[in-house]
Amino acid sequence: MRLLLDTHLLVWAMGEPERLPAGCAAMLEDPSNSLVFSVASLWELVIKQALGRPDFNLEPSLLRQALLTGGWQELPIEASHALAVRQLPPLHRDPFDRLLLAQAQVEGMLLLTADSQLSRYPGPVRYLAG
Repeated sequence: MRLLLDTHLLVWAMGEPERLPAGCAAMLEDPSNSLVFSVASLWELVIKQALGRPDFNLEPSLLRQALLTGGWQELPIEASHALAVRQLPPLHRDPFDRLLLAQAQVEGMLLLTADSQLSRYPGPVRYLAG
């Protein structure tokens, strides 16, 4: 299965793995799963760092390099992803999370999230409680 992580889970997986919700580490370590990160998460990191958010404390360029070195697949933002966002009901206001969900839908991946509000969407999203 192809797994796309929301930005918080991605940051935790690479910088604070002890913060990952139960079961998430096992999914990431399962060799039958392919791990994917979105360019949208890097973009979110850059923006949230500029806003002084302490929970987004990894350097985006170093994170990207570590992910690529670790065998993760980079998912660019395509027009089809951006256009799919408009099909989502207004259950969640975070534009980055909405784009990640649209990417998961378009690409046939499972989006893993620690955000209970994002998990309210139908479709390929799984909430992993901490």
